Amino acid sequence: MATQLSTTRPSQARIDRPGGPPPAEDEGERASIVDTSYARRARYFDSSNAFNIKYPAVPCHQFLEERDRALDPATGTALIPLDLSEALDIDFPVTTPLILTRYVRIRAGDTLTTRFVASGELYYVIAGSGRSAKGGDSIAWGAGDVFCLPGGEETRHVAGDGDCVLWSITNEPELAFEHLEPPRPENAVTEAVHYPAAEIDHQLARVQDKLAGQKIAGLALILSHAGQARRRNVLPTLTLAMNQLPPRDSQRPHRHNSAAITLNIRCQGCHSMVGGRRVDWQPYAVMVTPPGKVHSHHNEGDETMTCLIVQDGGLYYHCRTMGFEYAD
Repeated sequence: MATQLSTTRPSQARIDRPGGPPPAEDEGERASIVDTSYARRARYFDSSNAFNIKYPAVPCHQFLEERDRALDPATGTALIPLDLSEALDIDFPVTTPLILTRYVRIRAGDTLTTRFVASGELYYVIAGSGRSAKGGDSIAWGAGDVFCLPGGEETRHVAGDGDCVLWSITNEPELAFEHLEPPRPENAVTEAVHYPAAEIDHQLARVQDKLAGQKIAGLALILSHAGQARRRNVLPTLTLAMNQLPPRDSQRPHRHNSAAITLNIRCQGCHSMVGGRRVDWQPYAVMVTPPGKVHSHHNEGDETMTCLIVQDGGLYYHCRTMGFEYAD
């Protein structure tokens, strides 16, 4: 069975308020001398009211209901957005202001067709096997794989003999913020890239050996590609990393200006402290760590913690504003 699901641009009326408007009483001074259609569009603010915009903070949140729906066979073929737009007063779907993630469930034998308004599409395969195609590219994937496709145009996901669950990541909110369209194929910011599970495990073991004996809490394997290797990113504004933490170990408290979205993969006995709040990890749940919040991760279990983290770190590194620092 084929299912057509797509993300289209929100209406102009809704998208004009990307972060919530200033208070009604602060709509600015209007032109009072020159009266033309162009001059009437002008608004004037000053130092008393130009900097008083207060946006809702990105909340610390774990998407449990959406996880349960994605793992439920009764759900069928569906896209399940992890959407905090209401909490953030943003008029298009977002997980954080620049990133939208989803669970993608495809019933055995089904074909799911999508068209995301994004620079690129990232996927982690939670369960099942299948194939995804865009343009002339076609990637066969299985559980534990990560893959990346250029944004825009149509993507066809075909499930194999069993039901499939994937976690998808796009920068649709980044483009929606400025009414942008995805790059044309000849100007794509990424080519199709595949990170097979076996290779990820091999690279994680290599990093463990490389860092043995060093005073580093946990390790990170950054997933990049030839076109973005200089920036260490997977897309120009997005950083993707597979992180691990040994049993009975903790990551030092730290902060950074990028938001972090974490898919918990192997997490028995794991929790985070985020701004003084404890968040117990749940398998295959997605957790948002707010930008600027002091946080730390803790593994009190008997197995190595593994998670996949995406951040809008590429944007902050480009602007020289990452602001990473330890807080202990």
